[in-house]
Amino acid sequence: MIVPMKKVSLVVMDRDREASLEKLRDLGVLHIRRKAASSPHLALLLEKRSRIEAALAFIRSYDAPKETAAAVEDPAAKILELGEERKRLQDELASLSRERSRVEKWGDFDPRAFAAFAEKGIVLVPYLLPRRVYDSLGEDVRVIVLGEDKTGVYVLAEGGEIPGETPFSLPEHSLSENDSLSKDAAKRLAAIEDEFTALAFFRSAVEAEKHSLDQAVEFETARAGMDTLDDAGDLPPEFPFAEFTVSWLTGFIPAEDLGLLKRGAAENGWALIAADPEPDDDVPTKLKNNRFASLIRPLTDFLEVTPGYNEVDISGFFLFFFVIFFGMIFGDAGYGALIMLAGLIGIIGTAKKGVPPILKLLLLLGFSNFVWGVLTCSWFGLKAAMLPDVLRNISLPLISNVTADRSAVDKALVQQNLMILCFSLALLQLSIGHILAIIHDKSLKILGHIGSIAMLGGMYFIILSLIASNEARQIPMYPMAVYAFGGGFALNFVFASYEGSIGRSILESLKNIISVILGIANIFSDIMSYIRLWAVGLAGAAIADTVDTMALQIGGIAGPVAVHFVVFILAAVLLVFGHGLNLVLNVLSVLVHGVRLNTLEFSGHVGLAWAGTPYKPFAKRAIRSRG
Repeated sequence: MIVPMKKVSLVVMDRDREASLEKLRDLGVLHIRRKAASSPHLALLLEKRSRIEAALAFIRSYDAPKETAAAVEDPAAKILELGEERKRLQDELASLSRERSRVEKWGDFDPRAFAAFAEKGIVLVPYLLPRRVYDSLGEDVRVIVLGEDKTGVYVLAEGGEIPGETPFSLPEHSLSENDSLSKDAAKRLAAIEDEFTALAFFRSAVEAEKHSLDQAVEFETARAGMDTLDDAGDLPPEFPFAEFTVSWLTGFIPAEDLGLLKRGAAENGWALIAADPEPDDDVPTKLKNNRFASLIRPLTDFLEVTPGYNEVDISGFFLFFFVIFFGMIFGDAGYGALIMLAGLIGIIGTAKKGVPPILKLLLLLGFSNFVWGVLTCSWFGLKAAMLPDVLRNISLPLISNVTADRSAVDKALVQQNLMILCFSLALLQLSIGHILAIIHDKSLKILGHIGSIAMLGGMYFIILSLIASNEARQIPMYPMAVYAFGGGFALNFVFASYEGSIGRSILESLKNIISVILGIANIFSDIMSYIRLWAVGLAGAAIADTVDTMALQIGGIAGPVAVHFVVFILAAVLLVFGHGLNLVLNVLSVLVHGVRLNTLEFSGHVGLAWAGTPYKPFAKRAIRSRG
């Protein structure tokens, strides 16, 4: 659920601004309304933090050595210095490489020799001439031919430049000098890599410094962003009691924590005004869910999506359906067992420190995958006939691969059942979306949502008759489905835009008649979108089956014992690589398709735009562990 918030204005004596902010930060409950702020100190802090972030970026990919590194006075400064040197050397190496490619066909010569010859009256100018230009040279042009290739003729013009032709630009170094410089640069780059590895020992210290700067930036932003009477122009320049000027800030606080702030205000002599937020306020969103619904937080935090303060919290339904979608997309009990095993190992390893929610979510997702794989008799993509009887017998015949392998008719029926299940999930989830909107709206607009539910039901049966029918089983077009869809459309047309007047609501629908008509297509496409659960799962199963088939073919190669051993190793490598790749592709599929169905189709029917700002109170925060 979304926690109710109060809008708060806090007034303090300007002379106590810093001390008051420190005490406010100790309370840790007020989300300060962000506003543009600037000060010389803030600019300095931001510059320092930028340098620290740059230093961390250099060493983030290095594993810290286990042994203690030699003391460094300023690790971040040293890291940045090495980073700049590495960039300069990399640019130098690239330049030397380009220069070598440009001049290597001239051979190894000292470019300074041309100037030395010129001082003695011998003028030689190098040229790379196209063959046609070389052939057209007159007898008055004296050249020394050094060689030729498909790019042209390499010559030295005696006595001066050839009219109309551009001389070859002499390099700064000879090839041997170039190679020596490249070797030195590469050697120094290798040494820098070793130094970066050693400096990775100080990564925790640098991260702690960044954390400290983050806190300082937040504090200074709040301090510099506070309004004062002077800012508002309410004090004349000659006001004699400047020490009595006041500063204030505005923010938001959970209603349940308002008492804590009131006590703090009474103890510190602050003036406090609390009221309900205005409709146009950018109120932060604080979610308060039960333990089950909270498991979705790692995913929503990763996606950086937050419902708006005046929107609906769908965390529980998001998790429930995402778990189902995950199982259907992965669709393999073998993969599910591996995911559960990874989750259990992680939970056991972190039990003493406190189990991260992501590991609990991983265990739940693995269980969903395992259950779906058991029901469909999918185990690492193996054909049902190759599995033990016990695994085949515990599967669900309506959707099992055991049933699908019996005949083409049974396979068509199983596929039809899976499509019907996908469309049924669509009807269920999207209808729940409108029910949540009905609970949230509490006006005649609920009739528009009831109309949308009727349209969903009608479209569901229309789609079943058009898409999910096959030769084995025909699903007729029920007249009631058409009537439900038409009646739902009428309700939605009249009440979808209701804001106190049915006439204005109808007029609004007429003004947006194209969008209203397109809404019919949207309902069709939203329900059809759920078929991706079957299609993507089918693609993953096909990849797993292909990997198994290739491994079996390799394993069937005849030969002596040594050959069998090599073949076994190759087959094992293929299985590990192939199924590992399939796991990665399935993860991407879940992020693309499983998340989309919740954040787009489902959220669209709820009326959720994910336009919220996360509640982030002004507080001291412990540094996050990298472990």
